Amino acid sequence: MSSTSLSRSASSVMLSSPNFLRNVLRVDALSCIACGALQVAFPAAMARLLNLPEPLVAYTGEFLLVYAAVVALVSTRNPLPRSVIWTLVAGNLGWAALCVLLLTSGRVQPTALGVAYVVMQAVTVAVLAELQFFGLRRWGVQATW
Repeated sequence: MSSTSLSRSASSVMLSSPNFLRNVLRVDALSCIACGALQVAFPAAMARLLNLPEPLVAYTGEFLLVYAAVVALVSTRNPLPRSVIWTLVAGNLGWAALCVLLLTSGRVQPTALGVAYVVMQAVTVAVLAELQFFGLRRWGVQATW
């Protein structure tokens, strides 16, 4: 079996997993916890390192922690609530767009590391939104709470 075939087989198994969407939600929550905890624990240091306003770093960190709690809760529901997950998809796409807007607005002049940090967040949440969208379309989870 070629490496391409093996890679496709592994992808097929992962994408066909009944827990695919639930696992994507968990990864979303974990990524928010990682960034949010860092930003809340060290807002002044991160602000200096990234050359971003300290209140922006602190408040977005707090938001990420609250968002992570919501996403983690949603990931435990059975069945997964379709309308809530669509809202999370929209929220992730909005976060990605706001990251791009922040960098292109001219209102901040982040360091190279600051640009990398914001771009990394934008790419991460855009990919998570795409995976959540795929999971919703593939499994058609039921709307309940």
